[in-house]
Order: sequence, then C-alpha cells, then structure tokens
Amino acid sequence: MSDTTPPVPPLPEQPAADAARATPAGASATAAGPSSGAAGADPDDTGVPTTLGGDPADIGRGFFSALFDLSFRTFITRRLASVFYLVGLIAIGIGVIFYFVGGLVNGIGALWFNPGAGISLIVATIVLVPILGLLAIITLRFIIEGIVALIAIAENTERTAENTRGSSA
Repeated sequence: MSDTTPPVPPLPEQPAADAARATPAGASATAAGPSSGAAGADPDDTGVPTTLGGDPADIGRGFFSALFDLSFRTFITRRLASVFYLVGLIAIGIGVIFYFVGGLVNGIGALWFNPGAGISLIVATIVLVPILGLLAIITLRFIIEGIVALIAIAENTERTAENTRGSSA
C-alpha cells in the first residue's frame, strides 16, 4: 500500500464573512449586475431579482391590493386557508346530510319491495356515509395544509435569501 494522501483543495483568500464585510457599502448584488464581475455581483448569476423592490410596509398591505398584485410577491393563500377550510367543511357537511337522508329514504322505500335490500341499504348508509365524510374532511385538511406549507416554505426561503445577502449598511 502506498502512503500517498489525496490532494487538499486550496483555502480561499479570506473567510466568507470577511468578504461580505469588505463589500463596499453602496454596492449591492443588483447594483453591480451579474455580468459585471464586481465583488458584489450575484454569485449564482441566475438572473433572479435579488430584492423584492418596494417598501417593507407592503408586507401588511390590504387584501385587495395583494389580490391584484401582478408580480405575485404577496401570498394570499395563507390568509384564505381558513376560509377555504370552512367552506369545504360546510360543503362536506351538506353532502353527508344529503347522502345520509337520501340513503335512509331509499332504504325505507326498498323495505316494501325487498326487505333484505332495504335493511342492507340502511345499514350501509349509517356506516359508510359518516366514514366517507370523515375521510373527506381529513383529505381536505391534508390538501389545505400541504398548500399552506408550500407557501410557508416559499416565504421562509425568500426571507432566508434576504438575510443571506450582503448587508448594504
């Protein structure tokens, strides 16, 4: 066996924190531009804007101005999640009541012609409709939680990106 060690990559000239502090105060990642080759240039050169552009006060702006925000920088999904859930619960409740009453009425009607089928329909309605209603509520909750989680990930990623950029102060 040979006694050779793999080559060690060279260390950078300075730590990343020192390099970030050494960036001129007036220069930002967008001001230098991705192709300028300046020290403050966007390191990933993706062309994605590095700032939101606008006031921090825009975060708390009204619902309708966020609704008609054509840049999609303000998410309204988290604000409306509880409304969608409530509407979904009401729709599921109406469906459960409709199918429960309909199943019982059809089961009672079937008792006159075929007692076995009528009893089976009544029992199936009493057992299956509440179970399916509960499964519908669980599915609705999963879907809304998944969408809200995706929006939260997007917001947190945006916040993380803002905090990891070099400060201009």
